[in-house]
Amino acid sequence: MLFEVNINTQQQHPIITLKNGNNCCTDIYAFGGFVNAFLVGTTDGLLNVIDGFTSVEDAIQNTTPAFKGSFLSPFTCRMKHGEFKFNGSDYKIDKFYLEPHAIHGILFDAVYTITTTEANDNEASVSLRHQYKGDDTGYPFPFVIAHKWTLKANNHLSVTTTISHTNSQAIPYAQGWHPYFTLGDNVDECSLQFDSNTMLEFDDTLLPTGRLITNAQFEKTTSLQGIFLDNCFELNATINQPMCSFTNDKITISIVPDKSYPYLQVYTPPHRKSIAIENLSGTPDCFNNGMGLQLIKPHIPAIFTTSYIVSVP
Repeated sequence: MLFEVNINTQQQHPIITLKNGNNCCTDIYAFGGFVNAFLVGTTDGLLNVIDGFTSVEDAIQNTTPAFKGSFLSPFTCRMKHGEFKFNGSDYKIDKFYLEPHAIHGILFDAVYTITTTEANDNEASVSLRHQYKGDDTGYPFPFVIAHKWTLKANNHLSVTTTISHTNSQAIPYAQGWHPYFTLGDNVDECSLQFDSNTMLEFDDTLLPTGRLITNAQFEKTTSLQGIFLDNCFELNATINQPMCSFTNDKITISIVPDKSYPYLQVYTPPHRKSIAIENLSGTPDCFNNGMGLQLIKPHIPAIFTTSYIVSVP
């Protein structure tokens, strides 16, 4: 069998490894439900294109404030003062704040149950499940998260998330992923391209003002030398599969979300060793500005999919 699934239970929470022979494997953490490593074969040996944690314990202790890899739910990026109104009621999120705003949802440290694994000649996959019980007083709406991570040939990793609930009414919702990618060198030696010519204007606290700005800088492959980003872009909806490419002269990471993720947030941390490229279903503060906010109806699942493909010349 070309593909296999291995589960390491030696740490506080399981690590699930999806493997394709000796040239590609990925580690999925049950803590957080995210991809912590994605190793691909190159002429110099295996390269991990994810800037992840050294262990599960490291992730537990140090997820905040960088949120490496984190699943952002039920809101993305910043929410103004952690507050929103819904159906005539006022809500204020309990966690987590980078003052003055709540940031990156409330489920970045959720622990998932492994529901199924599968390996055959075509792929390896793991399905994870978490029941959010509505225990943050700022978001008292229970729902179920199901992630399916799938590794296929040609260094193709995808994740499909299904959100479902049985509340008596629709619930407000947005989600995203916060992986940090690395190509083994400083991002100044790398280039970026994505299908957008529209950027959201931010205020000085990184909240959208409501104004959209024409910015086609990255429609063509652009060097990141000296460029600092913490911006949100609206992907071009006329393109069948909006794609983002992060590349250097040796390797390319292509990010291919489906239309459930119409926004792309890009962040270059000060250390410049990696770059956060975040698929978002809704913009920062979408619970207040409405940009991408979904109302998920009871018993009707919402499904979100994105893929990461690594190409080596």
